Amino acid sequence: MGLHNLKPAEGSTHSKKRVGRGQGSGTGKTAGRGQKGQKSRSGYSRKRGFEGGQQPLYKRLPKIGFSSRVVKPYVINIEKVTKVAELEEITLESIRSVHKISKSVKKIKLIGKGAKELASKIKDDAITTSRK
Repeated sequence: MGLHNLKPAEGSTHSKKRVGRGQGSGTGKTAGRGQKGQKSRSGYSRKRGFEGGQQPLYKRLPKIGFSSRVVKPYVINIEKVTKVAELEEITLESIRSVHKISKSVKKIKLIGKGAKELASKIKDDAITTSRK
């Protein structure tokens, strides 16, 4: 026995139904599509989510959620976290060394009184100060 002489089991396969081949075949004239209507026409294809004219489920349910593509900065108040203001050079790594920040933080904003004066110490593009 080899792959070249494998055959399906007896009675497990059927020949394809040939529709629209005369009245004697049993599937002539309307070819099993019934009488009139949208589904009996050629070229018919049901739209995804179509429910026969009833309001589809995806339109009945409320819209939920929104995810902004704008990366919001992690805010540090230098009045409360004075160790950041005391740093000689302000970079992401130097702030992480004195203040506990998640690794997912990509931008930092320094706020509070005196934050504007720290602008000269900042050596990283990901760190900004408040404008006031």
